Amino acid sequence: MNPQYTCQLVHFLYQVGPETLPAEVMDRARYFFLDYLAVAIRGSQEESAKCVQRMIERIDAPGRASVLGTSIRTLPGFAAFANGTASHGIEMDDTHSGGSIHLGTTMYSVALAIAESTPEISAEAFLAAVVAGFEAAARIAMAVQPKEQYALGFHPTQTCGVFGAAITAAKLFGLTEEQTLAAVGITGSMAAGSMEFLAEGAWTKRIHPGLAAQNGFQAAMLAAEGFTGPRRILEGRDGFLHAYSRHPVPERLTAGLGASYEILNTSVKPHACCRYMQGPIDAILEIVRENGLAEPDITKIEVAILEAGWNIVCEPRAQKYSPESVVDAQFSMPFGAAVAVLYGAAGLDQFTLEQVHLPSVAKVMGKVTLVKDPSIEQTFPKEWPARVRVQLCNGQTREKFVRYPKGDPENPLSWSEMADKFRALAGRALPADRCERIIQELATAKPAAVAALCS
Repeated sequence: MNPQYTCQLVHFLYQVGPETLPAEVMDRARYFFLDYLAVAIRGSQEESAKCVQRMIERIDAPGRASVLGTSIRTLPGFAAFANGTASHGIEMDDTHSGGSIHLGTTMYSVALAIAESTPEISAEAFLAAVVAGFEAAARIAMAVQPKEQYALGFHPTQTCGVFGAAITAAKLFGLTEEQTLAAVGITGSMAAGSMEFLAEGAWTKRIHPGLAAQNGFQAAMLAAEGFTGPRRILEGRDGFLHAYSRHPVPERLTAGLGASYEILNTSVKPHACCRYMQGPIDAILEIVRENGLAEPDITKIEVAILEAGWNIVCEPRAQKYSPESVVDAQFSMPFGAAVAVLYGAAGLDQFTLEQVHLPSVAKVMGKVTLVKDPSIEQTFPKEWPARVRVQLCNGQTREKFVRYPKGDPENPLSWSEMADKFRALAGRALPADRCERIIQELATAKPAAVAALCS
């Protein structure tokens, strides 16, 4: 294994700046910033986020950094934790396909907390630091491989995201290259994130990006003070790749650096649930709409699920077909299929505790059959295709194959659609005129000024 992977990756990311990035990349960084603000502001209203907010108020640590969607101002580490938790709570934040990792929820949380505490940081420097964090976390997630992470019970959003947070923080703090390398090395001892939340619908997944943001911030601060970390934290004998994957692909850490940027390979979510459910729900919605179907017309819904997501949205069977909580529902393919058929939508209004216990939803879940299909595995994880076959009461069948779910880079939400998503989500916590002002000022205002509008 190349003994220099960590150094090479850090060396490249250290040089990333507004002047080195293509206009398309900077535009995507603004695009995902709006998406992040939408999910963070709306997510701040969730009880899981409010628990974190109450904890911060109990600690009584005032500062400059905003907890979005609230009036709380606190120290940057706490703000990063709170906003990372809030932005992940409604399962509508961005996802990098190749790494199966949520990037914006971590990177924007740490960047915004630092930018508010250091008002002179420009919008361009803020966005470039986020792009670098995206690049680090995505490449590390691809190198350990998402299927390998899940098989060992780890959640890439925290285990890999914390490295990206350290890079983002290091750039905004103006650390030297050697200090940045130390921050990444320190971060290796902060990589955690258990998938056990799935067993009982617990809230712990929601804090993963918050912890990644907070820990990355702290790693960079330690490095700034001269604290050292292992220089080969990724490829070393006891490093991250060996510890967190049975079959790592270390070449993905550095292959093609600078030829493109992983932020361009990142998707957004139109549906309020797990990324592995997005494509199948798209297919179901298209079949229902194109054929004018209603629940009584349907006898069976066969959904092909990617193998990497099988144990996340299909197993254990009893739990997926009888969810007890909103978290259970967010990771239940039968539930997602049922609300898509019944309501022609799978948003926040469908993923509620009331819907979880409705007999009508349970009835449609009983019509859902989950299968594995080798044909949809061939292009994963570069692509996340889906196939759905619906059997009708009249004996006919309707089938739909979705190569690129809505929100993928190849099938993106337009800027206008992203603005609509922002209005729909942030509008539940902020007045309409404030939402419009945020949309208008996002392109030019300093991040600290944008954050002030979100509180």
